[in-house]
Amino acid sequence: MERIINIHIEKLPEGFYLATSNDIQGLVAQGRTVTEAMEIARDVVRRLLEAQKERKETIKLPQVKKSFDMQLVVAN
Repeated sequence: MERIINIHIEKLPEGFYLATSNDIQGLVAQGRTVTEAMEIARDVVRRLLEAQKERKETIKLPQVKKSFDMQLVVAN
């Protein structure tokens, strides 16, 4: 089942991108591009959710609806 997690992206002075979230405690991912930071964040989220499942904790995240808007980042 797919869920929606809000991610905050910040460009650091060093040129890297930092991904964090208020929805998932402990989510911190850094990448050279927004895409890389998001890919790393996806892996970190999966591991954090697995760890919470093992501890029998649950986070209530909204399910993906039939229709929603999302931003797409592209380089040119």
